[in-house]
Amino acid sequence: MKTRILLSVLLLPFLTWAQFSLKGKFTPADEFDWILVYKVSPSNYDYVGDAKIDASGNFEIKLDADQPAGMYRLVYAVPQEEYNFDIICNAKENVEFTYDINKGIEFHSSTENTMMSAYNNSMGMISQSIGNFFRSQSTDVSALMSILKTQSDTQEEFERISEGMIANNFIKANRPYIPAGYEDLNTYFSNIKKHYFDYVDFNNDILQSSSFLVDRCLNFVFGMVSRQGDMNANYKANIDQVANAVQPATTQTKKMLMHVLWQQLAEAKYEDVANYIADTYLISLSKELGENELALELERFRNVSLGRTAPNFDIPNSGKDGKTRTLHDYNVADQYVIVFWSSSCSHCLEELPKLHDYVDKYQKDKTRVIAFGLEDEEAIWKSEIFNYPLFTHVIGLGKWENQVGADYTVSSTPTYFVLDKNKTIIAKPLNYDELLKFFTAQK
Repeated sequence: MKTRILLSVLLLPFLTWAQFSLKGKFTPADEFDWILVYKVSPSNYDYVGDAKIDASGNFEIKLDADQPAGMYRLVYAVPQEEYNFDIICNAKENVEFTYDINKGIEFHSSTENTMMSAYNNSMGMISQSIGNFFRSQSTDVSALMSILKTQSDTQEEFERISEGMIANNFIKANRPYIPAGYEDLNTYFSNIKKHYFDYVDFNNDILQSSSFLVDRCLNFVFGMVSRQGDMNANYKANIDQVANAVQPATTQTKKMLMHVLWQQLAEAKYEDVANYIADTYLISLSKELGENELALELERFRNVSLGRTAPNFDIPNSGKDGKTRTLHDYNVADQYVIVFWSSSCSHCLEELPKLHDYVDKYQKDKTRVIAFGLEDEEAIWKSEIFNYPLFTHVIGLGKWENQVGADYTVSSTPTYFVLDKNKTIIAKPLNYDELLKFFTAQK
């Protein structure tokens, strides 16, 4: 018995040493409830642990020493893809930080993460000094060269002192373009764009396991775009430069980066650019990887973009003879509003009466509303449509599985499309208020 007790005492320091912890404080505390931790690899997110964030905003998670070093993602709210941040864990030391919802993250321990913070702060201040020089239209060449030397020296020093660390991967990849001599603003900006990806290894496992590659591409496309001329053409030129830079990467990495860019531009309402990404790069990459659902999503998005002919569907009992016509053959107005709705949707039951009244008063001779009901069954829908006698009604059974709803990328109700007399999509209002603004602008 004494031998076992002695052995336990001797092993205790090693068992204690064989752990490291993630420890943090979130503010304001009442905005946070739980933290989840994942180990990130280029292809996976592996769950590591989770912890309750206490009333003071504190949490702590103990990790075993056999937990691999690398990139870890901390998720603090849903949706997880939006409310997270990455940290470096070298599996040798504790990581402690504070996270403020407005100010972001500040590390208090962990040489890896404090190294990255120091690097980002130092290089950020130097970039600000360069920006101030050009904004002031200074002609003091020696002043600029002094700033650029500081930039070069700082980069070299951080690369040197981070050698052998995980942080070194990011520091080297982030090396900026530094001219050897004086350059005017236009030349300098042009060269920054030209050399933006010179030190980025798109096949580096650490970079692939973080948000670095995504952030780098997004910053280039949106931050390095010329504000002069055709913005669509400028964005497309930047997309092409990204595509050229990622050529050495795997198909999976290229697809991932192009998909993120597509999502961002689609959400920003640059549909023409989003479709350019899809048609030029992303659809073929998706099909190469066997991701046919993504390819179909991209094609459907393109098919309901502004300027496209709306996807066709049947409209029963729409002919004078009572026969079924298609949307493309339904010629009864100068413009059309297709509204996807449901008899079980409270927002729809608020907005459809307003739309019916407005059309009755102001648009009866010009606009025909085609109310497409996405329904699980027919009975309630049949009863409800009597409230809207001016509308042309179509039912789509299967609700969210309905083919026409899928063709129009409907993910919520009500969803509106405005078509001209040729069935070309000319507007996609987000709600009734936006639809009303569209009508008002036509007057």
